[in-house]
Amino acid sequence: METVIVNMRDGIEEAGMRRAGEILRRGGLVAFPTETVYGLGADALDEEAAGKIYQAKGRPSDNPLIVHIADWDAIEKIAVDIPPEAKLLSDAFWPGPLTMILKRSDAVPLATTGGLDTVAVRLPNHEIARALIRAGGGYVAAPSANTSGRPSPTKAEHVVRDMDGVIDMIIDGGDVRIGIESTIVDLTEGAPTILRPGYVSREMLEKVLGRVEIDRALLAEDENIRPKAPGMRYRHYAPKAPLVIVEGPAQRVRERINALSEENAADGRVTGVIGTDESQGYYRNALVKSIGSRADERSIARHLYGILREFDDSEVSVIYSESFDTPQMGQAIMNRLIKAAGHQIIDVNE
Repeated sequence: METVIVNMRDGIEEAGMRRAGEILRRGGLVAFPTETVYGLGADALDEEAAGKIYQAKGRPSDNPLIVHIADWDAIEKIAVDIPPEAKLLSDAFWPGPLTMILKRSDAVPLATTGGLDTVAVRLPNHEIARALIRAGGGYVAAPSANTSGRPSPTKAEHVVRDMDGVIDMIIDGGDVRIGIESTIVDLTEGAPTILRPGYVSREMLEKVLGRVEIDRALLAEDENIRPKAPGMRYRHYAPKAPLVIVEGPAQRVRERINALSEENAADGRVTGVIGTDESQGYYRNALVKSIGSRADERSIARHLYGILREFDDSEVSVIYSESFDTPQMGQAIMNRLIKAAGHQIIDVNE
């Protein structure tokens, strides 16, 4: 298959958007930018089209997809028994990086929901994404546009690397603004519950809804506990080299990473280090990459997946990363980093 790449970095190109919409309407796949990461889109109400997403990504078919809409009113076709909390959240955070889990209507095939009787819904805050949704019929199922298990794509080049020759079209809208996937909140069982952390924090949600809980699968290190959220059941975001998180007081973290890097160098192995603008000058005997500044947590989130992919182009044998306990997005950043590391963590205090 020849994958068409359409440049929309400078704005929506109408002919290209019409073609993208036609591809979706006939059951094809189009990768497109959102404010979070690039998505791999198909007609969410077409069972065969949804199946193509799983095939293209190598994604397990019991891993549900998020349905993207362009207008609030569109939700009534795909969800039933919509609670008042949904409208409160939509008024506060849509368009934006928030996904709500609602009860599924019969209009949504089980292939889209991973066999569940619930549906994940999001209204993205990106002009190209919303234009594509409207051009494609109003309902676009879209997980991240990467090979399953790999770091999510934050620029079109990442999508090309994973999906060229596999899907019909890639819309290049430049680099994304946020860089990690949306927060997911379940509104179907008791108290609103965060199933996946993201840009919209628990504190932000509680200002709108009051009490908000966190799914215990996020808090547990037991990978046998099955998360209910799209994209959270299986190992994700992993670079090719083993990744290990080193946490504790900053100075001791740097000392431990330097000691490990020295040991690797003595054995002829190249070490990768994920540091920050503030710390990168402290590391020795390693290929060091800054993920951003601790004074700007958005820069850390925005660069996370790109940094992991950059190490894939190097000859590192192992990657050590600092931990990132930032005020708003720290839980979301660490959630992705821990999954990328397969829960491999060194606590320098132990």
